[in-house]
Amino acid sequence: MNLTLNNGVTMPAIGLGVFQTPPEATTEAVAAALKTGYRHIDTAAAYGNEREVGEGIRRSGVDRSEIFIETKVWISDYGYEETLHAFEKSAAKLGVEQLDLFILHQPLSTAFEKTIAAYTALEKLLADGSVRAIGVSNFMPKHLLKLREQTTVVPAVNQVELHPYFTQPEVQQANAQMGILTQAWSPIGGITSYRGDNARTTFNDPAILAIAGEHGKSAAQVMLRWQLQLGHSVIPKSVRPERIAENFDVFDFELTQAQMEALAALDTGVRGGPDPDAITLEAFGRPIPEA
Repeated sequence: MNLTLNNGVTMPAIGLGVFQTPPEATTEAVAAALKTGYRHIDTAAAYGNEREVGEGIRRSGVDRSEIFIETKVWISDYGYEETLHAFEKSAAKLGVEQLDLFILHQPLSTAFEKTIAAYTALEKLLADGSVRAIGVSNFMPKHLLKLREQTTVVPAVNQVELHPYFTQPEVQQANAQMGILTQAWSPIGGITSYRGDNARTTFNDPAILAIAGEHGKSAAQVMLRWQLQLGHSVIPKSVRPERIAENFDVFDFELTQAQMEALAALDTGVRGGPDPDAITLEAFGRPIPEA
C-alpha cells in the first residue's frame, strides 16, 4: 500500500522504525523487514544507527531503487550550511547518494530562526535532486504556521506521536488543511508501555483487545489498521522477525466505522513523549558524528 505525497512522490504506508534500536541489532532488523516485504525504513541522525540501516539494506539484496529511505536532521545541525552538511553525513552513513525523505526532527521553538534556515536548506536539497521529498517531525499547528509564513515548500510529511491514547486531532486537522501527510511514530502506543508493569497500555486495553478478537488479529495489528484507514503513514518498530512480520500483516481485514470510532474514543490527551517545545539546544544539543 502506497501513499502519495503532496509533490507526487509515492511512499509505502508502512515503514520499519529503528528508534532506540541498538546499532548491533539494526542491521538484522532492517534485513528482516525487507525480506518480509517492507520497502520503507525510517531512521534519524540522532538514533546513531544510520550506518547499520545502510548495511541492512545492502545485506537484504533488495535493490536500492525499491526502498524508500527516510531520515532526520538533529537540532544540533540546524542552520543553512549545517543542514546541508547534515545531509552529506546521513547520506554517507547510509551509503546512498539520494534520500527519499529528509525531515527536521524537532521544531526547536526556542531558536526557530535556526529551524527556518535548516528548512531552507532542505528546500535547496529538494531543488537539486539530493532528496525526493522534505518534511518535519513533532511540529504542532503553531510551528507549521510559522514555518509556512517563512518558507516556500509545504512539508510533505509531519511525523508525530499518534496512537489511540494520543490522537492529536488538532495536528491531524492542521496537516490535512495544509496538504501534509500525517506520519505516526509510536503508532501502536509502545510508548504507553513505559509507565510501569501494572499500567494500562494500548497492548492490554480491553476495548482494543475486543476488536482484535473480532478479527482474529493482535492489538498491534488493529491499531496499525486503524491508522492506515485514517490515511496515515506508520512506522512501527521491532527487532524480532516474527513481530516485524506481524506488523506488516494488516492488509487482509478492515475495521468498521464503529470500531474506528471506538479506537478514537480512547484518546486521553496525554502525550507519552516529550513536549516538542521542551526540546532545546541547551538540554538536547549534542554533536552528530561525521561519516
